[in-house]
Amino acid sequence: MNHLDPIATKLIRLMGVFAALACTTSAIAAGSTAVTAEEVKQLGGPVLTAFGAERAGNKDGTIPEYTGKGAKAPPSWNPKNPGQRPDPYGEKPLFTITAQNAAQYADKLDGMVEIFKRYPNFRMDIYPSHRDWVFPKYVLDNTIKNASACKAVNQELRLDGCYGGLPFPIPKTGNQAMWNHVANYLSWNVDGRSEYWLVPTTGDAVLNGRSTWLNNYPYYDPDNKSPFPADGIFYRYLGKDEAPARAVGGQFLLLDPLDPIGVGRKVFQYMTGRRWVKITADLAYDTPNPFAGGTATMDDGGVFSGGMDRFDFELVGKKEKFIYYNNFLFSDEKGCPNTVITATKNFPNPDCVRWELHRVWVVKATRKPGAKHVYQKRIFYWDEDGFVAGSSESYDSNGKLYRFANAYMTPFFEVEAPGGFGGAPVFMDLQTGIWSSVSLMSCPNCGWWPLLNRIPEQTFSPNAMGGTR
Repeated sequence: MNHLDPIATKLIRLMGVFAALACTTSAIAAGSTAVTAEEVKQLGGPVLTAFGAERAGNKDGTIPEYTGKGAKAPPSWNPKNPGQRPDPYGEKPLFTITAQNAAQYADKLDGMVEIFKRYPNFRMDIYPSHRDWVFPKYVLDNTIKNASACKAVNQELRLDGCYGGLPFPIPKTGNQAMWNHVANYLSWNVDGRSEYWLVPTTGDAVLNGRSTWLNNYPYYDPDNKSPFPADGIFYRYLGKDEAPARAVGGQFLLLDPLDPIGVGRKVFQYMTGRRWVKITADLAYDTPNPFAGGTATMDDGGVFSGGMDRFDFELVGKKEKFIYYNNFLFSDEKGCPNTVITATKNFPNPDCVRWELHRVWVVKATRKPGAKHVYQKRIFYWDEDGFVAGSSESYDSNGKLYRFANAYMTPFFEVEAPGGFGGAPVFMDLQTGIWSSVSLMSCPNCGWWPLLNRIPEQTFSPNAMGGTR
């Protein structure tokens, strides 16, 4: 029996955390990309979670311990309308950051300090932090396998030998940390409906579109017992337009492989006016995102997606930062409908945004000499609990801060389908003052919800586009 008092036990756990962090920091500094057997043993234990996050909270008590327990559905949640997810916490902000006091929080705001300088009426309501992002057991088991089995090859631009889990629970390089985000876990299959909004500097919000969609992650198929094929399609997206009127019936199919350079992303579009399917080859890298009204690039999707060959990625380390988290009001039309979220110019309505303090991995991306991209530098901040939530700061060729992307996330309440919604960001363009969101869900019958049944393979075939589902 353990007779240590709670304080002593906590100190011992903290010492273990610091030792693990020191080991990780030393390995990064030494340039090693190999994970040691001792590091693998830490996963799933008292120091590190199975996905490599620090299990303990921070020393100030402002970041809690990770318990592995998910968010509980509030009584107001209706499983028959699962995408609308009311706030389960019922909390008030701990404090508010404004232009007047932003300087004292600068170490946890980073580039966001510039928003306070540009827009004096901007504010951030800081709420208690919750670490309620949970994973199915098979994903945790596969993640531990990946610590030894998964490799980033071909200059770390392709994954090989990886099971259906987080690829690198103990990341040693910038590319590995980026792969953790690109291949992060939401659920195996996700259905949903959302709206795309653009808010110009006049403040007159524009509904760019509305669509239903399916997200499928073959990489996370629970029946897969072998490493996922290096040339396989790990993510498939199928969207069907409901608005505006000129686009109704149009469809968009995206297929992303684990080898985005050798195999390459495939994008197909079906337009009702022409009644034929075309392949679109240029919806990647810095091509303007057609859903974001000129406020984001294609590889800003989900904060980052696609090939990593145009940047050098450096793993800077870990820090504490205020990020979007548990943004339930973005999927609760009774609490904050889309028309209220978009009622403010330059940035989303602060009444509808929840910020929390979390530990994040920091990755600095620098454009390679001779590479083409509208961004010269990018800094990414990835939540340690699954790499789903996070943000980016992007700089133009003159080194000036250009754009922000803040990913919002909400965990699923469904016990039988752990995971949640995450990665659909809010984009803020500092050069124009315009902001947008490519997936707002505070609208009737909107939101994300997991699908427990297998989706027929032909659903994600270009030959099936133009039909109904």
